Amino acid sequence: MEKKNIIVIGGGPAGMMAAGMAAKRYSNVTLIEQNKILGKKLLITGKGRCNITNGCEEVEELIRNVPQNAAFLYSAFYTFTNQDTIDFFNQLGLPTKIERGNRVFPVSDKSADVVNAMKKFLIDNHVEILKDRVDDIMAVENKIHSVILKERGELQADTVILATGGLSYPLTGSTGDGYTWAENLGHTITEIHPSLVPLKTEEKWPKELSGLSLKNIGITVYNSKNKPVYHDFGEMLFAHFGLTGPVILSASAHMRNLPQESYTLVLDLKPALDESQLDLRLQKDFQKYSNKSFKNSLKDLLPSALINFIIRLSGISPDKKTHSITRDERKNLGRLLKELTFHIKDFCDIERAIITSGGVSVKEINPSTMESKLVSGLYFAGEIIDVDAYTGGFNLQIAFSTGYLAGTNC
Repeated sequence: MEKKNIIVIGGGPAGMMAAGMAAKRYSNVTLIEQNKILGKKLLITGKGRCNITNGCEEVEELIRNVPQNAAFLYSAFYTFTNQDTIDFFNQLGLPTKIERGNRVFPVSDKSADVVNAMKKFLIDNHVEILKDRVDDIMAVENKIHSVILKERGELQADTVILATGGLSYPLTGSTGDGYTWAENLGHTITEIHPSLVPLKTEEKWPKELSGLSLKNIGITVYNSKNKPVYHDFGEMLFAHFGLTGPVILSASAHMRNLPQESYTLVLDLKPALDESQLDLRLQKDFQKYSNKSFKNSLKDLLPSALINFIIRLSGISPDKKTHSITRDERKNLGRLLKELTFHIKDFCDIERAIITSGGVSVKEINPSTMESKLVSGLYFAGEIIDVDAYTGGFNLQIAFSTGYLAGTNC
């Protein structure tokens, strides 16, 4: 049987998976990446540790963690599951481990080991890797014909797999070119906006705490109708523009209508204590420091960098003797600690986002193969598609599952 010429554009997780799987099927596969190294974005995911996938037991749990076009991914997730991803890397010699929230990491805690395992997969399956920039994709009578490269000119192709990512982290090569090529070939690109992104607040005072990290806090997000849309527990960080950190990034994925709709984020500094328990704790601390000024009574309860700001927000004089604080003042302080409220103004720029929401319309892609319904021989994989998920390894699982489908069906 004559071998097909398959060109995969994009050397990220989806592209590398697609290229390796296509090459396993006895085709001539060329992977084109404009960066000098493959997997550049993979190297920085999970704070350099790379959260490969999520170890949840049911595929339905994967689906539930995809807020955008989840039904489109049924075939991809069931064909190449999260357990298949774990087995895939284990078989490549990369042992994995599961941490809090079922997050799966390499035992080494090094994202470079994940990239090296994928490179091995490409080399073992004889994928040709070209470091070049794609200028255009050509189709004749709605059938893929060739790819135009900046340095090498025109390359004939029977099939093209577009795995160019989104617009987030442009320094890693996610420049949005894939959207342009897909649109030129007749595809619809849905509205592009950031997801898993830091949040700008109307309040200016977080700037004064920029760099302060808070662990073991709780957050609840309310929409404009005061309905809770998200709750989480974990770690966050104050920044000059507002709020960031793991729980904030997760929360951003639930604020899909920003800035048209207003959202309020309520921070619980003491989620392990209910209001009555916290009040008893305050009474205990106030008794302990009864002869001290108020500003010296909270050091057992709060990080030192936060105390002055909480005192300021409480409206209680910092020099007031602790034993003079009234019951109402104490109760109001307790509510402040449980309900520190922020009004979310907007997302930070898409360059700060972990992933891009929006992309090639799923209505124009066959969910069982990832082939275009408009152009024969054109396939899509990964973040370029209008699907995105919450944090916890789910977005990389989308990349691996869609890359697997595209590579095995092209």
